[in-house]
Amino acid sequence: MLKENPLFIFSGRTNIPLTEAICGYLQTEMGALRLGNFSDGEIYCQIEDNVRGADVFIVQPTGNPPNESLIELLIMLDAFRRSSPARLCVVIPYLGYARQDRKDKPRVPITAKLIANLITTAGAGRLLTIDLHAAQIQGFFDIPVDHLYAAPVLISAIRRKNLEQLVIVSPDAGGVERARAFAKRLEADLAIMDKRRPEANKAEIMNVIGSVQGCDCVIVDDIIDTAGTLVRSAEALIDRGARSVYAAAVHPVFSGQSIARISSSNIEKVMVTDTLPLSAEAARCPKVEQLSLAVLLGEAIRRIHEGASVSSLFV
Repeated sequence: MLKENPLFIFSGRTNIPLTEAICGYLQTEMGALRLGNFSDGEIYCQIEDNVRGADVFIVQPTGNPPNESLIELLIMLDAFRRSSPARLCVVIPYLGYARQDRKDKPRVPITAKLIANLITTAGAGRLLTIDLHAAQIQGFFDIPVDHLYAAPVLISAIRRKNLEQLVIVSPDAGGVERARAFAKRLEADLAIMDKRRPEANKAEIMNVIGSVQGCDCVIVDDIIDTAGTLVRSAEALIDRGARSVYAAAVHPVFSGQSIARISSSNIEKVMVTDTLPLSAEAARCPKVEQLSLAVLLGEAIRRIHEGASVSSLFV
């Protein structure tokens, strides 16, 4: 009989509450890890548990702040790789730098591929992540990737709102597939925002494709960053006769004046997950509702550790 490897779950400093919730679901203690900064800002890391021959999972989204959390992740991976675990899996609920996934202009980087190379070179043997900005980013990694979706959690939250004449709205053409999947499972109609983006973090709403008159609309997206597109989409929907506007997104990046924009907008509620922690300002905002993915990630970790199928979670 094969001996089962011990399971260790460690956390970087970006989203410790999520790691604690995952450990609570799995009824295990979080691994002991010393992380700190030298006086010049460089990151220090030391593993305090013996992980030789163990299945190690590191939970660290690369966001808020993205550069610091990415370097911290790479340093942790190097420390674990040198400590001889049986398997080393990195759990990145939010993969930063994924929005630049192709050359859409001359002389620009493909940062999603660069990050994939860095994570693989640092020692990761497997990646577990939530709602990549584009599904094909999985192909940038030369290691197994378990790409889970937060849709079931968000759909349950939308159902609890008991909205009548529900319309699911895609904020742009690129999000139509996601919005259509939500609409199908919620038995709702679909609308699409015709958006133009003249430059990064700036968008112009040109038209609304579909009928929203007298309807309760839910804008579905993967990321809320500056919330500029979200607020302008909500305004356009109200101008075209929508009765109410909600939003559901996976990753609450919430940079710049995003919370101020949401607070002063006509959006009833913004539902997001805990792939990233909320800032103090976002946590105080009555329009922001955060949903936990700890059970989804914890179950995926359990199945990977036990060698069971993860396929049923890819819905």
